[in-house]
Amino acid sequence: MLPLPLRIGTRGSAMALNQTARVRDCLIACHPELTTAGALEIVTIRTTGDRVQDRRLAEIGGKGLFTKEIEEALLARHIDLAVHSLKDMETWLPGGLEIACVLRRDDPRDALVANRASSFGTLPNGARIGTASLRRQAQLLLRRPDLMVGPIRGNVDTRLRKLEEGEFDAVVLAVCGLERLGKLDLATEILSPEIMLPAVGQGVLAIECRAGDEAVRAVVHSVNDPGTAACAGAERAMLAALDGSCRTPIAGFAEFDGNRLTIEGLVLGPDGRGAVRSRREGEVDDAAALGTELGQELRRRAGPSFRLGDLPDPAE
Repeated sequence: MLPLPLRIGTRGSAMALNQTARVRDCLIACHPELTTAGALEIVTIRTTGDRVQDRRLAEIGGKGLFTKEIEEALLARHIDLAVHSLKDMETWLPGGLEIACVLRRDDPRDALVANRASSFGTLPNGARIGTASLRRQAQLLLRRPDLMVGPIRGNVDTRLRKLEEGEFDAVVLAVCGLERLGKLDLATEILSPEIMLPAVGQGVLAIECRAGDEAVRAVVHSVNDPGTAACAGAERAMLAALDGSCRTPIAGFAEFDGNRLTIEGLVLGPDGRGAVRSRREGEVDDAAALGTELGQELRRRAGPSFRLGDLPDPAE
């Protein structure tokens, strides 16, 4: 018997509400009884990451500030499950919480939105690029050290407005975010993983619940995508082995073909120098082990100069 009502916690941004609506619709498709009035309730929660918009997340505590208050509400039983962009979740969750399932991955790539160029390669020398992500900054400078990369915070519309107003010549945004908001047509170029390796978990929606809450787990398990779960597990295992901080640019992306899984990882300095990139391939059933092995290799080759700490860079 379903535990009703199911209260779904989420941030209140247009993006977050879009993502939560998608999860809600998937749950209803698998459990028609949830169409009953009051069976599902969406609870919006304002996070520290939403409130503080004038500084990089690395300066105020890391990307976990997008999930902290939501996870506190989950532990306090004010909500029953939470919807997150997986890339916003910390490597190690608070005690008593777990990722119950993940939806099928959307496009994990990044997009360049420019007003003075037709592609990344044709950006003028010294072009001003806006991004909140050290991962993106480092990879931009790795390819184009002439670029002037500056921090930009706010939601997608805010960043696009700053571009339109001339504060930047281009911005880099997640393809999935533009797609979810119906703005993918604004993309100047979809950046290949060779140029811009995605953030760990980018394009993945995760459902978090209390550990041991079997009733909720039974409900949400029906929307879990095993292939995405394997890839996400490999990427997060790599991240855990790296033990990287939000001041350490880290990228990682896994994909599968049948029973084979490939994962690629990258660490580099914020200025793009010292890049270390490698990959592993093996059976899908060994996803976590492949990620761990890759993370250990990258950590060993990167050495102590990267000051590896506890979280990856903030994405989007």
